[in-house]
Amino acid sequence: MTLSEFVKQKRNSAKLTQPELAEKAGVGLRFLRDLEQGKSTLRMDKVNQVLQLFGFELGPQRNADNNQ
Repeated sequence: MTLSEFVKQKRNSAKLTQPELAEKAGVGLRFLRDLEQGKSTLRMDKVNQVLQLFGFELGPQRNADNNQ
């Protein structure tokens, strides 16, 4: 599951609209829309602000193409 899919799923599970989640997380609506659309360049601190509402944070993950 991608980060954008994860955030959208969590938001829908919490029955929040994009504007509601953006306000609760303290980020702009445009940022949240970019996040949910999978924009490849986002500020990690702002992504963490959104994830923290659901009890998560960014962290390293093995690349699916890397077999090591």
